[in-house]
Amino acid sequence: MALAAKLQLRQSQSLVMTPQLMQSIRLLQFTHAELEHFIDEEIERNPLLERAEPQDDAASDQAQKLEAEPQAAPDGDWFENETVWSAEAISEKLDTSLENLFPDDPGTSERLGPDLTAQWKSASGSGGGSSSEGLDAGDMAASAITLRDHVGEQVALAFTDPVARLIAGELADGLDETGYVRADLAEIAGRLGTDGVAVGKVLAVCQTFEPAGLFARDLAECLSLQLAVRDRLDPAMKALIANLELLARRDFQTLKRLCGVDEEDLLDMLAEIRALDPRPGMAFSGGASNSIVADVEVRAANDGSWTVELNAETLPRVLVDHIYFAQVSPHAKNQAEKDFLAECLQNANWLTRSLDQRAKTILKVASEIVRQQDAFLVHGVRHLKPLNLRTVADAIGMHESTVSRVTANKYMLTPRGVFELRYFFTASIAASGGGDAHSSEAVRDRIKQMIDEEKPVDVLSDDAIVDMLRESGVDIARRTVAKYREGMNIPSSVQRRREKRALASAGR
Repeated sequence: MALAAKLQLRQSQSLVMTPQLMQSIRLLQFTHAELEHFIDEEIERNPLLERAEPQDDAASDQAQKLEAEPQAAPDGDWFENETVWSAEAISEKLDTSLENLFPDDPGTSERLGPDLTAQWKSASGSGGGSSSEGLDAGDMAASAITLRDHVGEQVALAFTDPVARLIAGELADGLDETGYVRADLAEIAGRLGTDGVAVGKVLAVCQTFEPAGLFARDLAECLSLQLAVRDRLDPAMKALIANLELLARRDFQTLKRLCGVDEEDLLDMLAEIRALDPRPGMAFSGGASNSIVADVEVRAANDGSWTVELNAETLPRVLVDHIYFAQVSPHAKNQAEKDFLAECLQNANWLTRSLDQRAKTILKVASEIVRQQDAFLVHGVRHLKPLNLRTVADAIGMHESTVSRVTANKYMLTPRGVFELRYFFTASIAASGGGDAHSSEAVRDRIKQMIDEEKPVDVLSDDAIVDMLRESGVDIARRTVAKYREGMNIPSSVQRRREKRALASAGR
C-alpha cells in the first residue's frame, strides 16, 4: 500500500469556551458585592460603559416643575451685579434661620436651653475646648478583635505560672492567620531556656482554646481537635483523619476497610468532616462583615399565589454609550484605534446581555424553588420538601451546574424571613411506611421541638428520639440524630439531665 499525501475536508462540532462565555458563567455565581466590583473594573477599562444612576422621583418632579414654570430672580440685580448675599439676607429671603440648618450655632441656646445646649456641644465637640476633648465617632465604634487579642485574653486566664505564660505568648506569636502554629517548638524551647516537654504541655492547654482547632500544627490535628470537642473522635474517625491523602484521592474502598465501616457510616463521617473549619483563625481576619441583601423578593399575591420579583437594589444598571462611540469612531487615526473601539463596543454589548441573562436565570430558578416549596412558605419549616439541584434543573430546562452557580450566595426574602437559596435544597430522609420522604431540615426542627418539650424527669436519649421519629413515619438512624443534634449545639441526654437537675436543685 503506497503512502501518498491527500487534501481532505472534514466538518465537526466542538464546544469552545470563549472569554465572553466564561465571563457569563462567572457572572452567575457572583454575589451582589462581587458583581458591583466587577462592573466597576469593567467601566474603568471600557470607555463605552457607564452606570445608569437612578433618579430621585421627587427631585425629578421638582425639576420638571421648575422647567415648566420659570421663577423670577430673587433680586433684579442678582445676575447682573453678582450680588453676594449675607447670612441675614439669606435668612430673610428663605424665611428661616441658619439655626435650622446648623443647630450648633449661637442661636441654639435660645431654643434648647442651657442644659441641652451644653450636652449638644459636649457631644459635638464644640464646647470651646480642644478638638481632642470632643467625642470622636471612631471612638464609638468597637474595633475588630484580632486573633492575637483573642488568644491573649485566653492565655491570661489559662496560665498563672509566669514561665508557662511566657511560652504561651511565644506560641501565640507563632500563629499564622489561619490559626496554625508555624513556629518550631524546639526553637522556642531553646530560646526560652526550657525543654520540649514544658512547651508541649503549654501547647496542649492552648489547643483547648476557643474556637476549636487553634494551635494545630497541621490539618489533621486541626480536624482532630474539633472532633474531640464534639466527642466524635472515635477510632473510625481517627483512622479517617490519619488517611486524609486517601480522602483527597477519593479512595473510598480503602477508607471503608481501614475505618471498619460500611458505606452509609463513611458518608456520615465525610459529612462531619465537611462541617469542620479547616482555618479557624480566619474568623479574626479583621475583614468587614457584609450585610445580606436579598436578591429575590417573594410576596403573597391576591389570588393566593406567590409573586416572585428581583430586588431592584441588586440589579446593576449599566448602559452602552452609543452616542460617544458615534462621536469618537470617525476620528480614529489608525486601524489599532478602530479595533480598540470595536472591541470595547462588543464587550459592552456582551456585558449588558450577560447581565440581563443573569437576571432572567436567577428569576427562573427562584420561581421554580417557590413553586416546589409552596408548603414551606404557607405552613413553615415542617413542610419543607426534599429538593435537589437536578429536580430544579430538569423543571426549568437548564443544566445542574447552572442551577448550582445561581443558588450560590444568593438570598431570598420571604414572608418567613431571609433564606439562602441553598437552604431550600435539603437531603431526603426516607419514610418508614413507604410514603413521601422527609426533608432533613424538617427532621432537625422535629428533633429540636422534642428536646425543647422534654421534661426534667424524662430526658430523651438519641435512641428514644429515633423511636419517636419512626413512629411518626421518619426512618432515621441514631448516628444521624446525634449528628443533627450536635449541629444545633444541643448537648447529649446525659449533659441535659445533669443541667436540669442542677436547675431544679437551685430552684429549691
